[in-house]
Amino acid sequence: MEQLSCKTVFSLNLPGGIHIDVSEAIVVTWIIMAVLILVSFILTRNLKIDHIGKRQAIAETIVTKLTGMVEKMVGPKGRAYVPYLTTVLIYLGLSNIIGLFGFKSPTKDVNVTIALAVMSIVLVEAAGIYHLGVKKWIHKFTEPIAIVTPFNILDLFTRPLSLCMRLFGNVLGAFVIMELIKIAVPVVLPAVFSAYFDIFDGLLQAYVFVFLTSLYISEEIE
Repeated sequence: MEQLSCKTVFSLNLPGGIHIDVSEAIVVTWIIMAVLILVSFILTRNLKIDHIGKRQAIAETIVTKLTGMVEKMVGPKGRAYVPYLTTVLIYLGLSNIIGLFGFKSPTKDVNVTIALAVMSIVLVEAAGIYHLGVKKWIHKFTEPIAIVTPFNILDLFTRPLSLCMRLFGNVLGAFVIMELIKIAVPVVLPAVFSAYFDIFDGLLQAYVFVFLTSLYISEEIE
């Protein structure tokens, strides 16, 4: 329960009587952001066109592989959304495995997964409005026949709920299973299962979240 609870690290008292509690999930997210910014800065200094060094080769490989993978998910028409989706993929991947370094994963906090899901759905619907126009976007709610309109509108709420709870539930479930394994068999087996639940499953959930968001965008802009 200690590991599952998301405590308040500090509070901000702003003018007008506004009180904001800053939780562990937010602080760990800031740490992940700082690490990503620092690594990006180190890898992208003094870029060259010819005779590139190992550092630039690593940076180009990472960017090419990740953006290529995401672009295959979202399709050629959704190329403009690749940078955002790639960033979310990296953030979620690090968030899900950061527990190995002694930090609490931000995705154990349902507020974080809700925020990510809402951001994704706002992007999906904005993409639909941008590519189709307001009239065609509204008309899509009546397709294939008008009687399904309530269900299509309901889909606006079930999609983010599905994204949120799938990510939160899988991360939480993996954590609980690992804790039970550590209690039942404290030697050897935890290290073996950690490779799956703490690393593979964490990276897999990041991929699934981005894949579903990409799928929704593709459907909207078709």
